[in-house]
Amino acid sequence: MAQKGDLLSVRQDIRVVDATIRDGGLCNDFRFDDKFIKALYNANVKAGVDYMEFGYKASKEIFNEEDFGKWKFCNDADIRKIVGDNKTPLKIAVMADVGRTDFKKDIIAKKDSPIDLIRTYINAIPAAVEMIEDAAKKGYETTINIMAVSKARTEDITAALETLGQTPVNAFYIVDSYGALYPEESRRLADLYCSIADKYGKSVGIHAHNNQQLAFANTIEAMTQGVSYLDATVDGMGRGAGNCALELLLGFLKNPKYQVAPILKIIEEYTHKFKAEGVKWGYDIPYLLTGQYNTHPRPAIQFVKEDRQDYYKFSNELYDIINS
Repeated sequence: MAQKGDLLSVRQDIRVVDATIRDGGLCNDFRFDDKFIKALYNANVKAGVDYMEFGYKASKEIFNEEDFGKWKFCNDADIRKIVGDNKTPLKIAVMADVGRTDFKKDIIAKKDSPIDLIRTYINAIPAAVEMIEDAAKKGYETTINIMAVSKARTEDITAALETLGQTPVNAFYIVDSYGALYPEESRRLADLYCSIADKYGKSVGIHAHNNQQLAFANTIEAMTQGVSYLDATVDGMGRGAGNCALELLLGFLKNPKYQVAPILKIIEEYTHKFKAEGVKWGYDIPYLLTGQYNTHPRPAIQFVKEDRQDYYKFSNELYDIINS
Protein backbone atom coordinates (compact mmCIF):
# COMPACT_ATOMS: atom_id res chain seq x y z
CA MET A 1 0.00 0.00 0.00
CA ALA A 2 1.11 3.57 -0.58
CA GLN A 3 2.23 5.71 2.32
CA LYS A 4 -0.70 7.46 3.98
CA GLY A 5 0.04 11.10 4.70
CA ASP A 6 3.44 12.56 5.50
CA LEU A 7 5.31 14.03 8.46
CA LEU A 8 3.60 17.40 8.10
CA SER A 9 0.03 16.32 7.44
CA VAL A 10 -2.87 15.82 9.84
CA ARG A 11 -4.60 12.44 9.66
CA GLN A 12 -8.19 12.74 10.85
CA ASP A 13 -8.43 8.95 11.28
CA ILE A 14 -5.73 8.84 13.98
CA ARG A 15 -6.86 7.73 17.45
CA VAL A 16 -4.41 7.98 20.34
CA VAL A 17 -5.03 5.39 23.06
CA ASP A 18 -3.47 5.91 26.51
CA ALA A 19 -2.77 2.42 27.92
CA THR A 20 -0.89 3.62 31.01
CA ILE A 21 -3.20 2.13 33.61
CA ARG A 22 -3.60 -1.22 31.88
CA ASP A 23 -0.03 -1.90 30.73
CA GLY A 24 1.53 0.17 33.51
CA GLY A 25 -0.61 -1.68 36.03
CA LEU A 26 1.38 -4.81 35.23
CA CYS A 27 4.34 -3.09 36.94
CA ASN A 28 2.59 -2.50 40.31
CA ASP A 29 -0.34 -4.95 40.33
CA PHE A 30 -2.68 -2.09 39.42
CA ARG A 31 -2.21 -0.36 42.77
CA PHE A 32 -2.85 3.18 41.56
CA ASP A 33 -4.74 5.51 43.88
CA ASP A 34 -7.72 7.53 42.72
CA LYS A 35 -5.78 10.79 42.90
CA PHE A 36 -3.41 9.62 40.18
CA ILE A 37 -6.17 8.12 38.04
CA LYS A 38 -8.18 11.35 38.23
CA ALA A 39 -5.11 13.45 37.40
CA LEU A 40 -4.30 11.24 34.42
CA TYR A 41 -7.89 11.36 33.20
CA ASN A 42 -7.89 15.18 33.37
CA ALA A 43 -4.50 15.33 31.67
CA ASN A 44 -5.68 13.09 28.83
CA VAL A 45 -8.73 15.27 28.30
CA LYS A 46 -6.54 18.38 28.11
CA ALA A 47 -3.99 16.61 25.88
CA GLY A 48 -6.64 15.64 23.34
CA VAL A 49 -6.10 11.89 23.81
CA ASP A 50 -8.90 9.90 22.18
CA TYR A 51 -9.18 6.87 24.49
CA MET A 52 -8.01 6.11 28.04
CA GLU A 53 -7.73 2.44 28.96
CA PHE A 54 -8.47 2.02 32.66
CA GLY A 55 -7.27 -1.58 33.10
CA TYR A 56 -8.69 -5.08 32.91
CA LYS A 57 -12.20 -6.46 33.35
CA ALA A 58 -10.77 -9.52 35.12
CA SER A 59 -13.01 -12.16 36.68
CA LYS A 60 -13.12 -12.12 40.47
CA GLU A 61 -13.73 -15.88 40.30
CA ILE A 62 -10.25 -16.31 38.79
CA PHE A 63 -8.25 -13.49 40.44
CA ASN A 64 -8.20 -12.69 44.16
CA GLU A 65 -9.18 -9.06 44.70
CA GLU A 66 -6.76 -8.81 47.64
CA ASP A 67 -3.80 -9.49 45.34
CA PHE A 68 -4.43 -6.52 43.06
CA GLY A 69 -5.55 -2.92 42.94
CA LYS A 70 -9.06 -2.25 41.71
CA TRP A 71 -8.01 -1.42 38.14
CA LYS A 72 -7.42 -5.14 37.57
CA PHE A 73 -11.22 -5.44 37.71
CA CYS A 74 -12.51 -2.04 36.52
CA ASN A 75 -15.88 -2.04 38.22
CA ASP A 76 -18.17 0.38 36.42
CA ALA A 77 -18.83 2.21 39.70
CA ASP A 78 -15.08 2.75 40.26
CA ILE A 79 -14.67 4.21 36.77
CA ARG A 80 -17.72 6.42 37.18
CA LYS A 81 -16.23 7.73 40.44
CA ILE A 82 -13.37 9.12 38.33
CA VAL A 83 -15.17 10.25 35.19
CA GLY A 84 -18.74 10.93 36.31
CA ASP A 85 -20.85 11.03 33.15
CA ASN A 86 -17.66 11.76 31.16
CA LYS A 87 -19.01 14.72 29.24
CA THR A 88 -15.77 15.05 27.30
CA PRO A 89 -14.50 13.87 23.87
CA LEU A 90 -12.27 11.31 25.65
CA LYS A 91 -13.61 7.75 25.44
CA ILE A 92 -13.11 5.10 28.13
CA ALA A 93 -11.67 1.66 27.33
CA VAL A 94 -11.02 -1.56 29.26
CA MET A 95 -9.27 -4.81 28.37
CA ALA A 96 -11.37 -7.98 28.62
CA ASP A 97 -9.02 -10.95 28.37
CA VAL A 98 -10.63 -14.02 26.75
CA GLY A 99 -10.92 -16.81 29.32
CA ARG A 100 -10.23 -14.45 32.22
CA THR A 101 -13.28 -12.22 31.97
CA ASP A 102 -16.83 -13.21 32.81
CA PHE A 103 -18.06 -10.95 30.02
CA LYS A 104 -21.66 -12.10 30.09
CA LYS A 105 -21.97 -10.96 33.71
CA ASP A 106 -19.34 -8.25 34.21
CA ILE A 107 -19.79 -6.36 30.93
CA ILE A 108 -23.19 -4.71 31.21
CA ALA A 109 -25.12 -2.86 28.53
CA LYS A 110 -23.31 0.23 27.21
CA LYS A 111 -26.26 2.47 28.07
CA ASP A 112 -25.66 1.70 31.77
CA SER A 113 -21.84 1.92 31.70
CA PRO A 114 -19.23 4.70 31.46
CA ILE A 115 -17.15 2.41 29.22
CA ASP A 116 -17.10 3.00 25.45
CA LEU A 117 -14.57 0.47 24.11
CA ILE A 118 -14.00 -3.19 24.97
CA ARG A 119 -10.56 -4.43 23.93
CA THR A 120 -9.62 -8.10 23.91
CA TYR A 121 -6.81 -10.51 23.06
CA ILE A 122 -7.01 -13.33 20.60
CA ASN A 123 -5.88 -16.72 21.88
CA ALA A 124 -8.79 -18.82 20.67
CA ILE A 125 -10.67 -17.35 17.74
CA PRO A 126 -14.15 -18.77 18.49
CA ALA A 127 -14.03 -17.49 22.08
CA ALA A 128 -12.77 -14.07 20.95
CA VAL A 129 -15.49 -13.82 18.33
CA GLU A 130 -18.13 -14.69 20.95
CA MET A 131 -16.90 -11.87 23.21
CA ILE A 132 -16.73 -9.36 20.34
CA GLU A 133 -20.25 -10.18 19.24
CA ASP A 134 -21.57 -9.96 22.80
CA ALA A 135 -19.92 -6.56 23.40
CA ALA A 136 -21.13 -5.20 20.06
CA LYS A 137 -24.70 -6.29 20.81
CA LYS A 138 -24.46 -4.46 24.13
CA GLY A 139 -23.51 -1.28 22.28
CA TYR A 140 -19.71 -1.10 22.66
CA GLU A 141 -16.93 -0.37 20.22
CA THR A 142 -14.48 -3.29 20.09
CA THR A 143 -10.87 -3.93 19.15
CA ILE A 144 -8.84 -7.12 19.19
CA ASN A 145 -5.12 -7.64 19.83
CA ILE A 146 -3.32 -10.28 17.80
CA MET A 147 -0.47 -11.11 20.15
CA ALA A 148 3.21 -11.96 19.55
CA VAL A 149 3.04 -11.28 15.82
CA SER A 150 6.84 -11.47 15.61
CA LYS A 151 6.44 -15.24 16.16
CA ALA A 152 3.39 -15.79 13.96
CA ARG A 153 3.32 -17.10 10.42
CA THR A 154 1.94 -14.74 7.79
CA GLU A 155 -0.59 -17.39 6.68
CA ASP A 156 -1.93 -17.70 10.24
CA ILE A 157 -2.21 -13.93 10.68
CA THR A 158 -4.00 -13.64 7.34
CA ALA A 159 -6.45 -16.40 8.24
CA ALA A 160 -7.18 -14.79 11.63
CA LEU A 161 -7.75 -11.37 10.06
CA GLU A 162 -10.07 -12.80 7.42
CA THR A 163 -12.16 -14.45 10.14
CA LEU A 164 -12.18 -11.37 12.36
CA GLY A 165 -13.04 -9.14 9.43
CA GLN A 166 -16.43 -10.83 9.31
CA THR A 167 -17.19 -9.91 12.95
CA PRO A 168 -18.43 -6.55 14.32
CA VAL A 169 -14.92 -5.68 15.60
CA ASN A 170 -13.89 -2.09 14.85
CA ALA A 171 -10.11 -2.54 14.69
CA PHE A 172 -7.42 -5.22 14.57
CA TYR A 173 -4.22 -4.59 16.52
CA ILE A 174 -0.62 -5.42 15.64
CA VAL A 175 0.96 -6.30 19.01
CA ASP A 176 4.74 -6.56 19.30
CA SER A 177 4.54 -8.53 22.55
CA TYR A 178 8.28 -9.26 22.70
CA GLY A 179 9.61 -5.93 21.43
CA ALA A 180 11.25 -7.85 18.61
CA LEU A 181 10.03 -5.97 15.55
CA TYR A 182 12.08 -3.58 13.46
CA PRO A 183 10.47 -0.73 11.51
CA GLU A 184 10.63 -2.52 8.16
CA GLU A 185 8.76 -5.46 9.73
CA SER A 186 6.19 -3.09 11.23
CA ARG A 187 5.70 -1.62 7.78
CA ARG A 188 5.18 -5.06 6.22
CA LEU A 189 2.68 -6.11 8.90
CA ALA A 190 0.85 -2.81 8.68
CA ASP A 191 0.51 -3.27 4.93
CA LEU A 192 -0.95 -6.77 5.45
CA TYR A 193 -3.35 -5.73 8.21
CA CYS A 194 -4.52 -2.59 6.40
CA SER A 195 -5.15 -4.42 3.13
CA ILE A 196 -7.50 -6.86 4.90
CA ALA A 197 -8.99 -4.13 7.12
CA ASP A 198 -9.85 -2.06 4.04
CA LYS A 199 -11.60 -5.07 2.54
CA TYR A 200 -13.92 -5.32 5.56
CA GLY A 201 -14.22 -1.64 6.51
CA LYS A 202 -12.13 -1.99 9.68
CA SER A 203 -9.33 0.05 11.24
CA VAL A 204 -5.88 -1.12 12.39
CA GLY A 205 -3.98 -0.36 15.59
CA ILE A 206 -0.50 -0.98 16.96
CA HIS A 207 0.72 -1.73 20.49
CA ALA A 208 4.52 -1.68 20.63
CA HIS A 209 7.02 -2.66 23.34
CA ASN A 210 10.33 -0.92 23.80
CA ASN A 211 12.83 -3.78 24.30
CA GLN A 212 15.05 -2.50 21.51
CA GLN A 213 14.11 1.17 21.93
CA LEU A 214 11.98 0.91 18.79
CA ALA A 215 8.44 1.22 20.18
CA PHE A 216 8.08 4.80 18.94
CA ALA A 217 9.77 4.07 15.61
CA ASN A 218 7.58 1.02 15.00
CA THR A 219 4.46 2.99 15.92
CA ILE A 220 5.05 5.87 13.54
CA GLU A 221 6.27 3.54 10.78
CA ALA A 222 3.04 1.54 11.01
CA MET A 223 1.10 4.80 11.05
CA THR A 224 2.60 5.84 7.71
CA GLN A 225 1.11 2.69 6.17
CA GLY A 226 -2.42 3.47 7.36
CA VAL A 227 -2.52 2.22 10.97
CA SER A 228 -4.73 4.65 12.90
CA TYR A 229 -5.18 3.40 16.50
CA LEU A 230 -1.90 4.21 18.27
CA ASP A 231 -1.27 2.86 21.78
CA ALA A 232 1.10 4.70 24.08
CA THR A 233 1.75 5.14 27.81
CA VAL A 234 2.91 8.05 29.94
CA ASP A 235 6.69 7.91 30.39
CA GLY A 236 6.55 4.61 28.48
CA MET A 237 5.23 2.90 31.63
CA GLY A 238 4.41 -0.73 30.95
CA ARG A 239 5.39 -4.33 31.46
CA GLY A 240 9.13 -4.92 31.24
CA ALA A 241 10.73 -2.51 28.80
CA GLY A 242 7.52 -0.51 28.57
CA ASN A 243 5.75 0.95 25.57
CA CYS A 244 5.74 3.77 23.08
CA ALA A 245 5.92 6.92 25.20
CA LEU A 246 2.77 9.03 25.02
CA GLU A 247 4.73 12.26 25.28
CA LEU A 248 6.85 11.24 22.27
CA LEU A 249 3.81 10.39 20.20
CA LEU A 250 1.83 13.53 21.05
CA GLY A 251 4.88 15.65 20.30
CA PHE A 252 5.22 13.98 16.91
CA LEU A 253 1.61 14.18 15.70
CA LYS A 254 0.85 17.40 13.86
CA ASN A 255 -2.84 17.65 14.74
CA PRO A 256 -3.13 20.78 16.91
CA LYS A 257 -5.73 19.05 19.09
CA TYR A 258 -2.91 17.03 20.70
CA GLN A 259 -1.01 18.80 23.46
CA VAL A 260 2.00 17.30 25.24
CA ALA A 261 2.22 19.73 28.20
CA PRO A 262 -0.48 18.04 30.36
CA ILE A 263 1.34 14.71 30.04
CA LEU A 264 4.65 16.28 31.03
CA LYS A 265 3.01 17.43 34.26
CA ILE A 266 1.91 13.85 35.00
CA ILE A 267 5.48 12.63 34.51
CA GLU A 268 6.82 15.38 36.76
CA GLU A 269 4.27 14.85 39.52
CA TYR A 270 3.65 11.09 39.41
CA THR A 271 5.62 8.67 37.27
CA HIS A 272 9.04 9.82 38.47
CA LYS A 273 7.74 9.27 41.98
CA PHE A 274 6.65 5.75 41.05
CA LYS A 275 10.20 4.98 39.94
CA ALA A 276 11.65 6.45 43.13
CA GLU A 277 9.30 4.19 45.10
CA GLY A 278 10.72 1.13 43.33
CA VAL A 279 8.27 0.51 40.49
CA LYS A 280 10.39 -0.77 37.60
CA TRP A 281 9.93 -0.42 33.85
CA GLY A 282 11.86 0.82 30.85
CA TYR A 283 14.67 -0.14 28.52
CA ASP A 284 17.39 -2.29 30.07
CA ILE A 285 19.93 -4.79 28.73
CA PRO A 286 17.98 -7.94 29.70
CA TYR A 287 14.94 -6.64 27.80
CA LEU A 288 17.14 -5.87 24.82
CA LEU A 289 18.28 -9.50 24.85
CA THR A 290 14.78 -10.99 25.02
CA GLY A 291 13.78 -8.65 22.20
CA GLN A 292 16.73 -9.75 20.05
CA TYR A 293 15.95 -13.39 20.82
CA ASN A 294 12.27 -12.77 20.02
CA THR A 295 11.06 -14.35 23.24
CA HIS A 296 8.81 -13.50 26.18
CA PRO A 297 10.43 -10.98 28.61
CA ARG A 298 9.55 -13.07 31.68
CA PRO A 299 13.21 -14.06 32.41
CA ALA A 300 14.30 -10.42 31.95
CA ILE A 301 11.60 -9.19 34.33
CA GLN A 302 12.88 -11.61 36.97
CA PHE A 303 16.49 -10.51 36.29
CA VAL A 304 15.58 -6.86 36.88
CA LYS A 305 13.52 -7.72 39.96
CA GLU A 306 16.59 -9.41 41.47
CA ASP A 307 18.79 -6.34 40.74
CA ARG A 308 21.27 -8.49 38.85
CA GLN A 309 24.01 -6.89 36.75
CA ASP A 310 25.63 -9.99 35.21
CA TYR A 311 24.38 -9.36 31.70
CA TYR A 312 26.84 -11.71 29.98
CA LYS A 313 25.82 -14.62 32.21
CA PHE A 314 22.15 -13.80 31.65
CA SER A 315 22.69 -13.79 27.89
CA ASN A 316 24.10 -17.33 28.12
CA GLU A 317 21.24 -18.42 30.38
CA LEU A 318 18.72 -17.01 27.95
CA TYR A 319 20.42 -18.79 25.05
CA ASP A 320 20.19 -22.07 26.93
CA ILE A 321 16.51 -21.51 27.76
CA ILE A 322 15.60 -20.77 24.17
CA ASN A 323 17.64 -23.62 22.69
CA SER A 324 16.94 -26.29 25.29
